[in-house]
Amino acid sequence: MKKSLIACASLAACLALPRFAQQQITVVNFGGANANAQKKAFYEPYEKAGNKVVAVEYNGEQAKIKAMVEAKKVTWDVVEVESPDAARGCDEGLFEKLDYSKLVDKADLLPAAVNECAVGIFVWSTVMAYNGDKLKTAPTSWADFWDTKKIPGKRGMRKGARYNLEFALLADGVKPADVYKVLATPAGADRAFKKLTELKPHIQWWEAGAQAPQFLVAGDVALTTVFNGRIDAANREGRNLKIYWPGGIYDLDYWAIPKGTPNKDAAQKFIAFGMQPANQAVYAQNIAYGPANTKALAKLDKKVLDDLPTSAANAKEALQFSVAFWADQGEALEKRFAAWATQ
Repeated sequence: MKKSLIACASLAACLALPRFAQQQITVVNFGGANANAQKKAFYEPYEKAGNKVVAVEYNGEQAKIKAMVEAKKVTWDVVEVESPDAARGCDEGLFEKLDYSKLVDKADLLPAAVNECAVGIFVWSTVMAYNGDKLKTAPTSWADFWDTKKIPGKRGMRKGARYNLEFALLADGVKPADVYKVLATPAGADRAFKKLTELKPHIQWWEAGAQAPQFLVAGDVALTTVFNGRIDAANREGRNLKIYWPGGIYDLDYWAIPKGTPNKDAAQKFIAFGMQPANQAVYAQNIAYGPANTKALAKLDKKVLDDLPTSAANAKEALQFSVAFWADQGEALEKRFAAWATQ
């Protein structure tokens, strides 16, 4: 006992050592292939540096975060959020304001990655996809998604207004640059719902991201909307699923720090670690989502770059998801969609 006390100088110092050696934080993600990529790119390397990461999966429930913040019992330190929730959470005071000097140089980030209360991690896209082993005629437009005579079979779509209304207008001949301008008008919204109604008998809805590629592999649908990373994950398992990129809707996922977490400093350190170019590159190597830190691109080979939604060819005719539009009209359109879906 005497020897160990001398080695530590005091018993208090001995007891304190493990606490200082390891900072534990709880990081929340959306699960699936994305979570697996985050584990390899962010969690495991951060733990090797002497920290502890407790990973939690959720479905984006803002109500859970709100309840924690309001009760002043915040147990989540870093939360992955989609862009509308990043904006809304910031407005409602659910997230800490970020000090970018402790995280990453703003100049290194995609412009859309910089948010007052959240920092973009990666770019993902909702695209059209098909099974290269089953489909003889590849789609060449969103009009083809609606054309069940040219390409027979069911169509997979995410159950909700978001993305589907945009795709409906693209299929009806609206140019990507004009989609939100048209959708913002009552006549434009009516036009989108009318177009969706045309396809309704042929739609097989999906809710979890994993379902869309499963539908393609099983032959349940001929074409589906899908998160591009899910196609990448399926192809890594030996599938031959193909993406039609034009008209895809790209967006970012962000990291936010729930307001009132006792581990704010540790949360900032984790985010700073995850935003480093090397770690961002490892993430993109494990799932085909574009790194928000543009310096990571130089660390990726052509094969990886070609599959990212941020590549020049894939982004050429893409549509950026409008956070402002959906923040303004999303609630009303989702209610209208829910009523329409049950008719």
